[in-house]
Amino acid sequence: MMSPLRVGLAGLGVVGGGVVRALAERERLQGRAGRAVVLTAVTARDRNKARDLDLGNARWESDPVALAKAPDIDVFVELIGGSDGVAKDAVEAALAAKKPVVTANKALLAKHGAHLARLAESNGVQLAYEAAVAGGIPIVKGLREGLAANGVRELHGILNGTCNYILTAMRESGRDFADILAEAQALGYAEADPSFDIDGIDTAHKLAVLTAAAFGTEVGFDHVHVEGIRHIAAIDIEYAQELGFRIKLLGIARLTDHGIEQRVHPCMVPITAPIAAAEGVFNAVVVDGDFVDKVLFVGRGAGAGPTASAVVADLVDVARGRVTPTFGVPAEQLKKLTPASIARRVGAYYLRLTVLDRPGVIADVAAALRDAGVSLESLLQRGRAPGEGVPVVLTTHETEESRMTGAVSRIAALESVVEPPRLIRIEQF
Repeated sequence: MMSPLRVGLAGLGVVGGGVVRALAERERLQGRAGRAVVLTAVTARDRNKARDLDLGNARWESDPVALAKAPDIDVFVELIGGSDGVAKDAVEAALAAKKPVVTANKALLAKHGAHLARLAESNGVQLAYEAAVAGGIPIVKGLREGLAANGVRELHGILNGTCNYILTAMRESGRDFADILAEAQALGYAEADPSFDIDGIDTAHKLAVLTAAAFGTEVGFDHVHVEGIRHIAAIDIEYAQELGFRIKLLGIARLTDHGIEQRVHPCMVPITAPIAAAEGVFNAVVVDGDFVDKVLFVGRGAGAGPTASAVVADLVDVARGRVTPTFGVPAEQLKKLTPASIARRVGAYYLRLTVLDRPGVIADVAAALRDAGVSLESLLQRGRAPGEGVPVVLTTHETEESRMTGAVSRIAALESVVEPPRLIRIEQF
């Protein structure tokens, strides 16, 4: 019999508690790992906090960095969070001590992924992070191993359950963003300060990590174009439905002639698109490979159970001695990411205006589009309110983003346009 895999766990929050409970399934894990997987030592910010957890004989360590280097652990699990500080120090310490690391920390990887990959590989150990992206969905293993034969052309995904819940609830209830956000906070789907989620930063961290795994590049978080969902109104959801679309906050990475696009923003996607069916708190990722065409991964993207499932899957790999390069190819072979500017994105657009209801307004808007070289596809206007503001919705044919932003600037300057225009990109997946 092989000796047990001794686990040092830093962080006993929601996910850490899930890992403790998953590790209690000893017989199941031993069969799959080929050896016992034992929780040997733990650390957390507050030792005296009440937790409904059976830590067994696990030793308490006060310092995460000391735990990372401790001689009585074989693998370090980092569930502290944060892109710097003690989380980074502890992960670096473990890798330098030639101990494999399992982490759920997407912010750390988005900022320091290439550096940590080099450190892991130079010490001959694994840096595993399935839990950092899309919870229980095995998207990292899917990209690195299941789709290893493929050159990835594109991936797009719903990577934040909070935003997906809000947009789904807005569509189902007809209520506006602020009401649904408050509901999501009451249900525990959104934090007291939800900006990390609703402003797209969480999705951008995950997209940067997936881009590296998909395209074999260094992680390029600084090159991700990021927009959130604060400006999405109930009327936009309603118009999207009428036009045959659903609105989703997507992370998109796409190989183009100009480099790799990385962008996070609300999109209108056809109701028939596979990604449109992922509702509520679910995540979904579509990968387009040159051999498999399109593959869809769907599942719960957060929470104790799904994320702990991913952590323990990585621990099984460590127990079995499976070592895969962090981003699919050796760190020294990671290509420098060549970013493609969103200004060169080509696609269709949805534009909602609030304009004074008076003669000549639509002609002025159409002239602004014409002057920017943008072709109008459809126009929707409901009701009349002479002399007052009314909504007008336009969709365009495919055009370059720089042309569309030029048109929007011209339209916003019109005297008859009384509120800032609302622009949403249309993606025809």
